[in-house]
Amino acid sequence: MKISIRSLGITTLLILAVTTVFAEQIQPTELAQNSIRSIDISNTQNGEVVIKLTLDHPLQTFPTGTSLSNPFRIYFDFYHVANGLGKSIQEAAEGDLRSINIVQVGDRTRVVLNLSRLMKQDIRAVENALFIRLIAVAENQAVNTGVRFAEDTPNKQKNSLRDIDFRRGANGEGRIIVDMMKAGAAVDVQQQGDDIFVEFVDTFLPSSLRRRLNVVDFATPVHTIETSSKGDNVHMIVKSSGRWEHSARQSDTQFILEVRALSDDEEELAKRKRINGGYTGERLSLNFQDVEVRAILQVIADFTNLNIITSDSVSGNITLRLKDVPWDQALDIVLQVQGLDKRKTGNVIFVAPRKEMADRELLNLEAQLQIAEMEPLRSEIFHLNHRRVNSLSFEGMLSKRGTVNLDEISNTLTVTDIPAKLNEIRKRVQKLDVFERQVMIEARIVEATDLFSRNLGARFGIQNATNLGSHNLGISGNLTDSSALAAGGSAGGGGNLNVNLPAAAATGLLGGPAALGLSLIKINNGRLINLELSALETDQKGRVIASPRVVTAHGVEAVIEQGDRVPYQQATSSGATSIRFMDATLRLKVKPLITYNGQIDMELNVNQDRIGTAINQFLPPSINTKQVTTKVLVENGGTVVIGGIFDRTENEVVNKVPMLGDIPVLGHVFRNSAKVDNKRELLIFVTPRILSENLNLQ
Repeated sequence: MKISIRSLGITTLLILAVTTVFAEQIQPTELAQNSIRSIDISNTQNGEVVIKLTLDHPLQTFPTGTSLSNPFRIYFDFYHVANGLGKSIQEAAEGDLRSINIVQVGDRTRVVLNLSRLMKQDIRAVENALFIRLIAVAENQAVNTGVRFAEDTPNKQKNSLRDIDFRRGANGEGRIIVDMMKAGAAVDVQQQGDDIFVEFVDTFLPSSLRRRLNVVDFATPVHTIETSSKGDNVHMIVKSSGRWEHSARQSDTQFILEVRALSDDEEELAKRKRINGGYTGERLSLNFQDVEVRAILQVIADFTNLNIITSDSVSGNITLRLKDVPWDQALDIVLQVQGLDKRKTGNVIFVAPRKEMADRELLNLEAQLQIAEMEPLRSEIFHLNHRRVNSLSFEGMLSKRGTVNLDEISNTLTVTDIPAKLNEIRKRVQKLDVFERQVMIEARIVEATDLFSRNLGARFGIQNATNLGSHNLGISGNLTDSSALAAGGSAGGGGNLNVNLPAAAATGLLGGPAALGLSLIKINNGRLINLELSALETDQKGRVIASPRVVTAHGVEAVIEQGDRVPYQQATSSGATSIRFMDATLRLKVKPLITYNGQIDMELNVNQDRIGTAINQFLPPSINTKQVTTKVLVENGGTVVIGGIFDRTENEVVNKVPMLGDIPVLGHVFRNSAKVDNKRELLIFVTPRILSENLNLQ
């Protein structure tokens, strides 16, 4: 559409603009024939809350209510019904009903009842009036606190899923139908990215339904449906692709979740918004020279079928040329050039100078403040179940006359303020006073050792055999001058020893190496040539396991520590001494964060210290430390190796008599050798597990 006017009167301008609009055949969007005109809230004699919705015409079918938790609410979808209230929220504060939200999207209007606790609903109609009665749910429903291992029978007081079915709708939407044992179950539906998370509160899942369904072949936006148990609840994850929207409803014992692909018009609207920087209006072209701003606003109003109200102070002329721009962008350009601002309510746009608009809003704010200063105060007591009262802060939420009193013994807080502020605090308490999920973290520190050593040696000498009782060759045991055994002794260093290179004793073991003595030959002058071979081989294997574990809440750092405090003396410059302590402990420090998909993000510090050897009494003993500090992401119940150290020591030493020790074969008599091959390995395993509300493992 293109409008080009030069030097024409205002009347001609408007006639031409309207004619051009109809020539382009731009028709206004058809409005729904039925609409919600009023909402009234009342209490029955037994304290039940009844909501009355008055419509233009009687409904052909009743809307089904869907109960949700966290926070507690019930919503109804009215199809082909418009919001005729002129507002999107209605405060209530009647019993357990806090407020009502009315949201219209296309030809569908959703009415959301915000509650203070879990409730059921009863709905009936009288002509063009719809009555919704809220029924309290008994709070004494038992919860199965025992550990469930292999049973497949639900608690009689708990709800249970009977069947999960998937169907393709007539328009290609994916429809998930869940049949339950009892009606009025609390179901929480949330969208996160391309996934839809459905939580069936206090519900049992039979093992036959604990599965993953692949429904790609149905040609709907839904790809997979995965159902699993999560504590006392049933957790369902619906994965979809493309651009889609979802809706949920609950009727009697059946819960239905529909995932619908966006139509071409809706997709085009979203695409247009992305391309045009947030503007979604139909494109138009304007070419005006020195025309009143009011006239341009009237043209835009006729083009969009919106009601534009201008303040009396809006004046002035404007010259502009716009080609193929969204009409909402064109409106913003005109307002920006003329220093104007707008406020939109429904299909009515109010336009005024910025200063005037700010002054109006300031007057409204001052009026609200005056009302707040004159409005009577009310007091309400909030009982906290999961949080400590001193951990909550309401700074900036109270009015000037508001006060908060904390009672740490009963864990309650008493708030005195105007009703509007009480509603804000009530919402904050409901949002923050929730069960903080807890995690048990178990670490296993495994230290394995494999120590091996081999020592070989020999002693060789000549012995006077004059006084021996026998001159026969044979085994004679250790050499007579065994007292002369000394590591690294020189040839002939003692008695009859000419070569003294025995095997060395192993460190830390009692006794020396095994020895074999031989009398090799007798010389004519009565002397014997003796040989003693000594050998020692040790092989030690060991494994040390430490397993600290700790339980902490989501986002709270926990430390568990066990060990010794070692005292030692410390001297000062004046010569005085004092006793100091040094820690040698096994410690696990962790801060877990539970992600939205049930994984655990942990900041970990695992430390294992042992007391070493003290140098002297004035210096602290050495501390043998093994430590790892890291940050890991682990699935619930999974095990990860966060650290590993492998240490291997190989050493071979040979002591020999020069030249003689190099003689083949015979050279072994003139030397000794020692071989060491030690292996040490340290591994640290960490396993986190999320605990349910009754502190059982999920």
